[in-house]
Amino acid sequence: MFGPPGSRAAGADRQSRRMAWLMVICAGLLETGFAVCLKKSDSFSRILPTVGFALFALGSFGLLTLALRRLEVGPAYAVWTGIGAAGTVIYGMAFLDESVSMLKIIGIALIVAGVAALNLAGGTH
Repeated sequence: MFGPPGSRAAGADRQSRRMAWLMVICAGLLETGFAVCLKKSDSFSRILPTVGFALFALGSFGLLTLALRRLEVGPAYAVWTGIGAAGTVIYGMAFLDESVSMLKIIGIALIVAGVAALNLAGGTH
């Protein structure tokens, strides 16, 4: 599947890595979903949010598992948790009446910057 730069094999490998990163991004968004459903489940006492939690968690871990076939675990995990953490904080501030502060916003920016730095360092194998 690997080949010299510009070859068909190298193009297929690039496409495969892009697809893997897309799966990580989707998995991170699903992580936000499972965190929000966990909050709304009231310690698993409400059935619909509990089912939502389980579905979002299975989807999130499933996509991350598939993506790790093509990506290094460190950068992929950082992106997954970064999207999940930032997404959950943003969702909480926007829809769950959680406090909004400059420190939270700076924290989100630092998460994004850290994830970007890890990706610039490389993230495929």
